[in-house]
Amino acid sequence: MDGTASCEEAVLSYLTAIEQQKDLNAYIHVYGEEALARARELDRQRRSGKPMARLHGVVIGLKDVIAYKDHPLTAASRILGGYTSLYNATVVDRMLAEEAILIGHLNCDEFAMGSSNENSAYGNVLNARDKSRVPGGSSGGSAVAVQAGLCMLSLGSDTGGSIRQPADFCGIIGLKPTYGRVSRYGLIAYASSFDQIGIFGRSVRDVALLLEVIAGEDEYDSTIKRQAPPVWKDAPSQKYRIAYFKEALDHPGLDPEIRETILQRTEEWREAGHTVEAIDFELLDYIVPAYYVLTTAEASSNLARFDGVRYGYRTGDRQLELTEFYKRTRSEGFGREVKRRILLGTFVLSAGFYDAYFTKAQQVRRLLVERTNLIFKDFDVIILPTAPSTAWHTGEKMDDPISMYLADIYTVYANLTGIPGISLPLFGHTNGMPFGVQAMTSRFNELYLLQFSHQMMQQ
Repeated sequence: MDGTASCEEAVLSYLTAIEQQKDLNAYIHVYGEEALARARELDRQRRSGKPMARLHGVVIGLKDVIAYKDHPLTAASRILGGYTSLYNATVVDRMLAEEAILIGHLNCDEFAMGSSNENSAYGNVLNARDKSRVPGGSSGGSAVAVQAGLCMLSLGSDTGGSIRQPADFCGIIGLKPTYGRVSRYGLIAYASSFDQIGIFGRSVRDVALLLEVIAGEDEYDSTIKRQAPPVWKDAPSQKYRIAYFKEALDHPGLDPEIRETILQRTEEWREAGHTVEAIDFELLDYIVPAYYVLTTAEASSNLARFDGVRYGYRTGDRQLELTEFYKRTRSEGFGREVKRRILLGTFVLSAGFYDAYFTKAQQVRRLLVERTNLIFKDFDVIILPTAPSTAWHTGEKMDDPISMYLADIYTVYANLTGIPGISLPLFGHTNGMPFGVQAMTSRFNELYLLQFSHQMMQQ
């Protein structure tokens, strides 16, 4: 807050915008009265002379996979209909402690499975730039809420590009931190060794501030590394060693205009004194298959808990034998894409195929990590397109799941290797849609990544 408007006025402004643009379907639940009450209390505290915390009055939306105590939590799925969270996610506790205002839960692909936000039990989210197009997924609601001015910042989750790709489609910034940088406690799991909570915003500084608040050690998440959260520091302009994968820019699935625009920008970086080199990356074609084998395997295990016995949706026929009850409940409660991925994951974990698929995918993951470590010995930053195309039209890929999966070709790399990645909204396409570039650094090097991003956004 800059002191020119009260917290209450800010919340009222966002609530008005949410109501006026409700056709975008970005929000599943809006906590208007609660947000206003918190805003009034923050205004009262500020007037009394109490020092303001780091997120004082910042209005933030949550993807509907992040737990907020005593509020609905459904993962945009019918199977969790009526469920209310019993506790706060660690990131929620940390934002509230810094005086943020949480205004609502945002729409997403069911259980974060999708690249277009067309798999939600609550209906599609629309891209505010062109309502005939998708916003990307799975965190489409989180991206559109920032894009359309329905909150200041938002949180999403990124398993294979679910923050960076919708940020790209919506023309905003999307950050996926290093795996282990931000606690996953209170995040509904899709694939536990891939999932990471991340941030949508309009400025690098805002994203850096929110990361500083939510990152850090957490006793409830054993995967968190004991490293201090990155604290934003202004850095003088410097020269970077930048690499990009030759196979990525030459890929036949990449939009030619995106390819030429990024190559032109790399020339501008060279002229500005940066080192930019194309490097061979022979593993590119193995990335998407390995990702979908591993994530669906983890999903088939994680989603086994949703059975209709303890909470959530259950089939209406109460006279069924137990096994049939499970089958009926899960068949009715899960959507088509979730069922597809559970079945695929169960298949690759089965006794006859475990070594052929799951073990091989793990080996590919290890090779990717080793290759990435070698790259960062010679370079500071890796640059890739965020997505092979701009946002496509609603319904365009729904009957072609393979084409939808291949849309993740440039983003799943960061999740397989655990490195941080950010999508920067640098460009506009002749079709009228935005697109950007994706930057990645070595693990736990977010501050450097953010400083690089800030410098690139200023040019």
